[in-house]
Amino acid sequence: MNKERKAGMSRKNDQCNANKTINHLATLRQRSHLSAAELAGRVGVSRQTIHAIEAGTYVPNTLVALKLAHALGVTVEDIFTFTEEAPRPEGQSERVILLPGSGPVYPGQHVQLCQVDGKTIAAATTAVPWHIPSSDGVLLNKTKARVVEDASAFQKRILIAGCDPAMPVLARYLQSAGIEAVLAHRNSSEALTLLKQGCVHVAGTHLRDAASGESNTLQIAKLFHGSSVTVISLAIWEQGLIVARGNPKRIRGIHDLARPNITFVNREKGAGSRVLLDSSLVAAGIAARKVHGYESIAPGHIAAAAEVRSGKADCCIAPRAAASVFGLDFIPLVTERYDLALYRRHLSLHAVQVLLETLSLARFRRELESLGGYDMKVAGKVVV
Repeated sequence: MNKERKAGMSRKNDQCNANKTINHLATLRQRSHLSAAELAGRVGVSRQTIHAIEAGTYVPNTLVALKLAHALGVTVEDIFTFTEEAPRPEGQSERVILLPGSGPVYPGQHVQLCQVDGKTIAAATTAVPWHIPSSDGVLLNKTKARVVEDASAFQKRILIAGCDPAMPVLARYLQSAGIEAVLAHRNSSEALTLLKQGCVHVAGTHLRDAASGESNTLQIAKLFHGSSVTVISLAIWEQGLIVARGNPKRIRGIHDLARPNITFVNREKGAGSRVLLDSSLVAAGIAARKVHGYESIAPGHIAAAAEVRSGKADCCIAPRAAASVFGLDFIPLVTERYDLALYRRHLSLHAVQVLLETLSLARFRRELESLGGYDMKVAGKVVV
């Protein structure tokens, strides 16, 4: 059995194990007076695939689910119902040797494991890059670059803009499926603007509306008219106040940011964390000028948490995962969705189909949940 076939079978098995799926495809198809072959022709799959979906032995990817819904004149939710995932066993414990020179470590520290001469070595990970990032060329000016890669290689890539610290994990899974992800670190508003300009395939966003509590859809509706864009969930996460380990300043909530002995580090305008801060300050009746450090900007969730870790700031707002990276304490404020927005015309791209299939992989979901703060039960769900 060749490697590609093995990988495909593993991917399908993970999809089926991720959730138990109840579907009403057979009923809806018969109600529409369509044979399995006729529906298969409209969707672009085989008749056997339709029968497998109806029997519950195959869970289709997001693109096929959308095509089925369109062919039947219903929503995806009308066809499929996902039950809660079964409880997963905890990972096994293994005796390790901490790589010398790792510096201070703590329970919950992220590590990478490797066998060296029969020993399991644990190397503590770092959120601060220490190497030269890979590149395809060097800019000659603003409109031209000298490239070192064959241009045909660019065709197999997917460009994703966003601020989720776990995007490199997604990129690694895509790489194993033959798709190279180019990650552009941008805040939520910037990512959506790039999508609107046609500069990226996917925009990651977590812009929560304070009045309704809804994540992303209201802002996306303002930027994109009609049904040109689809929104697919990646995860639910908590955003909150990140403080030093042990919380020495006894910070409890937003109201503490007005204390004169508290130094805050903010995010740039347009960032989801900045939007949350501003709405929270308004709700608490605190003027921005009362927050020491309001004008101090960190360019990202990990960068903001690093400021707290170094002692330059007492507090920032970021997702729980950013606190976990540095072993910092976390005070939750809100729960919100991190979604992926993309043009519907890109759904048929092979790279996008692989991305959507990856969201349903059980092992991908488990890995993100292990990072702390990611609830993956909504991964792959079509929001709009």
